Amino acid sequence: MLVLSLAAAPAAAAEARTGEPAPAAFDGYLAKAIESTALPGMSVVVTHDGKVVHAAGYGHDSTGAPVTADTPMRVASLSKSFTAMAVMTLVDDGKVSLDEPVARQLPEFGMADPRAAGITVRQLLNQTSGLSDRVVDIRAAESALTLAGYVSALRTGRLAAEPGTRWAYCNANYEVAARLVEVAGGRSFGEYLRQRVFGPLGMTGSAVGDQSVRPASGFNSLFGAWVSRPELRTFGYGGGAGGVITNASDMGKWLISQTGHGTRLVRPQSLRVMHDPSPVQDYGMGWGPETVHGAELLVHSGNLFTYSAVQAIDPRTGYGFAVLTNSAGLYDDTYDVLTGLVAIAQGGTPEVPGGDRQLFELVLGLIALAAAGLAVLGVRRSRRWAGRRAGRPGRRIAPRLIPLLLPAVLFALYPELVSFLMNGRTVTWAQLTYAAAPLTVALAVAAVAGVVTCVLRLIRLRSVVSGR
Repeated sequence: MLVLSLAAAPAAAAEARTGEPAPAAFDGYLAKAIESTALPGMSVVVTHDGKVVHAAGYGHDSTGAPVTADTPMRVASLSKSFTAMAVMTLVDDGKVSLDEPVARQLPEFGMADPRAAGITVRQLLNQTSGLSDRVVDIRAAESALTLAGYVSALRTGRLAAEPGTRWAYCNANYEVAARLVEVAGGRSFGEYLRQRVFGPLGMTGSAVGDQSVRPASGFNSLFGAWVSRPELRTFGYGGGAGGVITNASDMGKWLISQTGHGTRLVRPQSLRVMHDPSPVQDYGMGWGPETVHGAELLVHSGNLFTYSAVQAIDPRTGYGFAVLTNSAGLYDDTYDVLTGLVAIAQGGTPEVPGGDRQLFELVLGLIALAAAGLAVLGVRRSRRWAGRRAGRPGRRIAPRLIPLLLPAVLFALYPELVSFLMNGRTVTWAQLTYAAAPLTVALAVAAVAGVVTCVLRLIRLRSVVSGR
């Protein structure tokens, strides 16, 4: 006990001197979090004002190698804040105007809807342009090989609302913004970020797409077991909505810059513009306000099909946080881990996350097993069922069979229902086999069980009736 007390004394003294928790406080919490959540791998960074307080990795990647603070991770929609920063550097350079129509600065941008001619750059970054997955062919756009091809694929689309009147989260906003960076900046989007954002900050392990930084495959959770899978979408064309690959060490440099410390990429006024909400919604430019343990943070999360991430800054205290994981499931643990980091930064005791994903997927697994079991029972009793119905010709059959087919109807409408629940975001069958795999499997088993039982009952009924 004496040895432990002596070892802890320097950390406690450091905390008392600086007014901030010692790195050991964060490390101890994160070690418990990786164990309780059973995540395969996670990297985390905490910054305060102009320095990194803690940066480390936990768990392993798909090759079995330990995850470190330098392990490359896809950060999905965290990329939007980087794209906004690239645009703002061009605004500071006088090459882009936030409140001029995009079509004047990017002549190749056009849509079937004449209202698109009035969309401004600010509206793209605030996600108030009127673009929406409901009215744009996102699948065709995302099949493009270049950002120019992506923008071209939008030509047949229309707007869901008058520009500047309604907020709708749509990746197309940031892909058009990335193409504008290419045209106004005179180089590829990835190269522009390397020269004007990553390079000045010293983010040597960061890139767009898979050209120079290649992360290992991520994982999906399937009824509690992690399965390594290649990413469904890689943003090979260098996307501005979700194409950034980085690591915890580099994210520390990014967060320091976002809190107004260290290397400044844009004027302080431009940084404030990125963080300020739009008149329509509280979303800024790749950042949105959120209250965590009473602290007013700016936050943005990101989810691809085998990676999840969240970043946050506290403008009042100068703290920054980022949690990156090489996994994706129905339940995202990154935000829970973030809330614990915020609690520690405030001098509180964090609640160790974990168990929600496993419990939810256990319930889905039990539902799938129950559906399969009922199907077996229904098949075994189908002859008896048919005999009873055949003996009572006046008894209606349809009301007895329709409930069995409801899971199949639900499964057929599955992508559309999920899209509706996600405010119109386009969701494909392929996507539903990734993070949503447990739910997809449970629905599929229930659908097949219902159809098989229904069909076999009808076959038995016909056989019994014809035999009479």
